[in-house]
Amino acid sequence: MYNTDIPSRAALPTPKQLHRSTFLAACVAVVLLFTAYLPAEYGIDPTGIGGLTGLTEMGEIKTQLYKEAEADRLKESPMISTPERRSSVAGFTFAQLFIGSAAAHEAGHGNGMDAAAHGDAMQGGERMMAAGRKDEMSLTLKPGQGAEIKLRMKKGAKATYSWSVTGGTANYDMHGDGPGGAAKSYKRGRSVGGDEGVLEAAFNGNHGWFWRNRTRKPVTVKLWVNGDYADIKRMM
Repeated sequence: MYNTDIPSRAALPTPKQLHRSTFLAACVAVVLLFTAYLPAEYGIDPTGIGGLTGLTEMGEIKTQLYKEAEADRLKESPMISTPERRSSVAGFTFAQLFIGSAAAHEAGHGNGMDAAAHGDAMQGGERMMAAGRKDEMSLTLKPGQGAEIKLRMKKGAKATYSWSVTGGTANYDMHGDGPGGAAKSYKRGRSVGGDEGVLEAAFNGNHGWFWRNRTRKPVTVKLWVNGDYADIKRMM
């Protein structure tokens, strides 16, 4: 009736063997935690193995881009009145990013778009959604400078995009933010010369790209967008 034989008691693992297997599995998990997960996700490398395998650099890229994007979101938040009010705990790196973002915003507050991008009809205090819209923008980044361009989109709206860097490469973070603290990182990279794809809004809000020039010479980022969004704006 059965295709397999019931194992005898002697063939079953003993409690001692089960405990040993559990202990070995736990040891492997701890080793992977410190040699792979922490270096790859957070740039934390207590053993030094992550530096040899390149995982630490990957984690540092993720952490750096996240901090840069988060600093810009905090700058845009109405809860922060002035960029000078910064925490000493964040240290010099955060202060440099934060002040640099504020200075870039003051120096280049005009977004450089043509008048048609601002001429959409208003209805009920909100700009109407313009399906099939096309825009092209470019910006020049000095060494160490960051900039951000975002699309105002409704949940589920899609926009096809393509951007390229002339004169070098840039770090980037494609992300979105919305009401109630909604935030999402779609994609990020370091020392990238360009990217293309489809951006689908995860919620109502602003969705787009943050770039920072980490090279030693100015670079120019050129963006082409086509899709279902209300407007496009350079945020900083």
